Amino acid sequence: MSDTLLSLSDVSLTLQGNAGPVEILRGITLDVGAGETLGMVGPSGSGKSSLLMVMGGLERATGGRVLALGQDLTALDEDALARLRRTNMGVVFQSFHLIPTMTALENVATPLELAGRQDAFDRAAEELHAVGLGARLDHYPAQLSGGEQQRVALARAAAPRPRLLLADEPTGNLDQTTGEAIMDLLFGLRDRHGSTLVLVTHAPELAARCDRVVRLMDGRIAADEDQRTLRGAAE
Repeated sequence: MSDTLLSLSDVSLTLQGNAGPVEILRGITLDVGAGETLGMVGPSGSGKSSLLMVMGGLERATGGRVLALGQDLTALDEDALARLRRTNMGVVFQSFHLIPTMTALENVATPLELAGRQDAFDRAAEELHAVGLGARLDHYPAQLSGGEQQRVALARAAAPRPRLLLADEPTGNLDQTTGEAIMDLLFGLRDRHGSTLVLVTHAPELAARCDRVVRLMDGRIAADEDQRTLRGAAE
């Protein structure tokens, strides 16, 4: 494997529910190499999205250790985590999380402005052109289709040129044709920027495009398949 970009060691996550503590993740150990694409699959409630959130420091592990981009996420405070995400991670959710009072261009440029980039609007326009929205820069989210809104979200995630791109069911709210177009764009962004891509999906065809697929069951890794080896054997 290439240099490890993301490393989880015996990671657990326990949250407090109405009936007491609930174990979400149970002893996850996993390495992801730089430039790798990793798909995470499994039934609802298996811990996929929670694991993705832990990888990005959006949820703090209650046990174990999470190393990402050379940083120990379990030792960083919220401000340090926010700075790390802002410059090194891109996150795409099933829900688009666009600011309704901002245009597509402003939605993509604002995080870059907050990071202090002088070329925020130029880079935002470049990324929107790259996802096929060059003619929609001045449109507000309500004026865009669901697929177009997800394209804006992809452009926003890719604009900082992140080393790590995390995607949680990026095609979950889209019809099949639009979802396939978003899949192509997602992998295209990964190829263009050389990012490491980790995605949660229920779509077998999306998982099949990844280098590796990890299957979760009841908060544990039930299988870890290197699809490059399987594809090589098939050929």
